[in-house]
Amino acid sequence: MNYMEQAIEEAIKGVNQQDGGPFGAVVIDTTGKIIGKGHNEVLSTNDPTAHAEIQAIREACQTLNTKDLSNCIIYSTCEPCPMCLSAIIWSNIKSVYYGSTRIDAKKAGFKDDDIYNFLAGKNELLKKIEIANDSCKDLLANYNGERY
Repeated sequence: MNYMEQAIEEAIKGVNQQDGGPFGAVVIDTTGKIIGKGHNEVLSTNDPTAHAEIQAIREACQTLNTKDLSNCIIYSTCEPCPMCLSAIIWSNIKSVYYGSTRIDAKKAGFKDDDIYNFLAGKNELLKKIEIANDSCKDLLANYNGERY
């Protein structure tokens, strides 16, 4: 069974368990071993961040005991939403393979494309209001910990 088939299997499992939408993902290491897998669990956990890619990344990080997945690849049944795409980038994964697009997700009633359009300045899903605060700026300026 190839990696996309395993991601599809994970998505079907999640739908059958009524955990969430029809999304699945797997993360593989440099040897081709699956080190993380996940399916959408938004409904079962009441957590809007419990997307398949996020769940797979969390499991992969636990498996390797690291936050750095730079030598890994992720396979997803759908083009990652902006949140998942950001998590993929934050985890240093350099390649993502996906089986359907955000347009396909939109046709199925999901709002991934609306969020991409918001980020491109094409709609107003959310008001962003900066409150200038020197203490907040100081938190960043005075941080001496690890950057990631």
